[in-house]
This record gives sequence, structure tokens and C-alpha cells, in this order.
Amino acid sequence: MRDSDRNLQTQTAGERRMTTTDLFELDGKVALITGAGSGFGRHFAQTLAQAGATTVLAARRRDKLEETAKTIEDIGGKAICIELDVTDADSVRRCFSEAEKAVGLLDIVVNNAGIARGGIALDSSEDDWDAVVDTNLKGVFLVAQAAAASMIKAEKAGSIINVASIAGLFGAKGLAVYGAAKSGVVSLTKTLALEWVRFGVRVNALAPGYFVTDLNREWFESAAGESLVKAIPMRRTGNLDELTVPLLLLASDAGSFMTGSIVVVDGGQTSGPI
Repeated sequence: MRDSDRNLQTQTAGERRMTTTDLFELDGKVALITGAGSGFGRHFAQTLAQAGATTVLAARRRDKLEETAKTIEDIGGKAICIELDVTDADSVRRCFSEAEKAVGLLDIVVNNAGIARGGIALDSSEDDWDAVVDTNLKGVFLVAQAAAASMIKAEKAGSIINVASIAGLFGAKGLAVYGAAKSGVVSLTKTLALEWVRFGVRVNALAPGYFVTDLNREWFESAAGESLVKAIPMRRTGNLDELTVPLLLLASDAGSFMTGSIVVVDGGQTSGPI
């Protein structure tokens, strides 16, 4: 008898087979999203709220967080706002403490806060390096570390999702500093996954390609932006909705056998030159 058949036979009559929809549901879960004031972070927060999670919105600017919170409350979701500087360990600790007091232990953490400073290596300053690496790599580490410490102490399984980038998977002229930081996020994700898997804490990364947001919309309308889009195999940028299912896969029980994975959503760009 196959193991699958044996497993089916041992199910009791009262057990309910989970449907596809059930697997992606986040009812009763609490999710923290850093950089939740705009762009990817706002979309991720809205996505998790729509799936049933209580959302903790964290970023430096409270006014932008409150805008995100309103969009979530308008669809019947629950959100709280906490000011956070991911480069400051004390700020990270305060954020987790405040979140747990307000809504309980965290089940999901989306490590999304990040900044971008373009420029070729010879033109990049030490300040550029410090700002980008501190936010995009050190910040990811501090938040992931705090999340895992909380989950492990409470003996609670959880999911940490680090937002990487395809810039961390291959070289790209003009993105020396940004690419170095995101490459670090990819490596960090794999190491943390190995260290924390025995505690039931999954660590994965989402690596988007090029997506239009309010921060880069004008650039994509320039000649340089249009030229870049022509190099994408699908000949277009991504829509934020195309990150919804990949995010939910990593956040929910649908991805329960995934840890250390780097999920690429890039229209085929990392497959090779066209």
C-alpha cells in the first residue's frame, strides 16, 4: 500500500480535508510589514489583511502608515501603526514589544523596508554604501533576528519573508551598492532558514523584478526606463497584483514545506538575455 493511501485511510471521519482556499487563509494570524507606508509594503499589507491577518504597519513616517491603515480598514481589515527605524536595534525591539502588547505574538513578518540609490561604483560614496546596506541588509537582519527570537521564545511557528530583488541574483551596471545589499539578503535568508528550521520558523525571500510604483513611475516613463523594459522577456514591468499569490504562498500554510527558498517574480529576466 502506498503511503499516500495509508494516510488517507487513517484520517478520521471528523477530519476535514483542507481546500486550496483554506491553505491561503490567514484568519487569526498577526503580520508585521516593514516599509508599509507605500509601494510594495502597502500592497503586501493590504494582501495579508484581505487574507484575514491583523496587520502591524511599521515605517519611519506615521502619516504614510496611517494612509495604508485607512485602505485596510476600508475593506474591513484591522491595522495598527508603529514608527520604526529598521537600522536601529532599539527601535526594532520597541516595535516588537509594542506590537505584541497591542495585538499579540507575530506569526508573519515581511521584511520589506528598503531604499535605492543608483549609480556606478566609481560614483558611489561611502554615505551611499552605509545608507543602503544599513537599511537593506542590516535592517533585514535586525528585524528577522527579533522576529525569530520572539517566535522561538514562545515556541510558536512562524514565517519570515525577506524582500530581496533580482538585482541580488546577477550583476547590473548602476546598481553596485543596491545589488550587493540584496545579494546579502539572499545569502542571509538561506542561512537563517537552516538555523531556525528546527524551531518551526520558516525564512524565505521574495525577489521581484521591475515593478512600477509611485517612487519610480517617472523614471520608467523616461528613455532609459523604456529601454530597460524592452530587455524584459515579457516586454513589460510587473503589476503589484502579480506579487499577491507569491507572498501568500510564503506567508500561509500553502508554503509549509518551503524554507530557504528565493521566489523570483520577474517576467523571465533572470532566465538569460533575450
